[in-house]
Amino acid sequence: MVRKKVDTKEDLKSFKEEIIHQFHVISENVIDQVKQVAEGVVTVDQKLDRFREEIKGEVEQRYEILSHAITSVSEKIEETRVELKTEIQGVHQELKAEIQEVRQELKTETQEFRRELKTEIQEVHQELKETREELKTEMGETRKEILAAIKLSYAELDRRLMTLEKEFIELKHRVEKIESRPIS
Repeated sequence: MVRKKVDTKEDLKSFKEEIIHQFHVISENVIDQVKQVAEGVVTVDQKLDRFREEIKGEVEQRYEILSHAITSVSEKIEETRVELKTEIQGVHQELKAEIQEVRQELKTETQEFRRELKTEIQEVHQELKETREELKTEMGETRKEILAAIKLSYAELDRRLMTLEKEFIELKHRVEKIESRPIS
């Protein structure tokens, strides 16, 4: 709208009324639009509330399912733990009993082995004692035989030496006789 120069009060009044009228029209339009936006917000808010309720219901349902599953798994784990504990204790007792049995068997076998070994050692000791005595006797006899042989050898050597001395003296006399002969 193109305006001309306002000259009178009436023109100003009319202009004022026209502006007010335009303002009313625009404000009614804005109010209608605000109402539409408000209705849209209410509709969206209601939809959002319904969506929240649906999601909340689904979450609660799934939470309940998960909670139930977790509780069930926890119970199974606890049962398994108790069973394993009982079984481990049973195995522990069995192993403990077996170890005691093996320990006792080893102790008995060790004692038997010690007795047998002690007996064998005593037998070997006795055999060594007897062998020592036999060797002592044999060595004594052998010593006497060697001494006798040495005496016999000494006497034999002495006799042979005397025989040689006699023969040497005889040979010496012969040589002297031969040398004292005149050479012809």
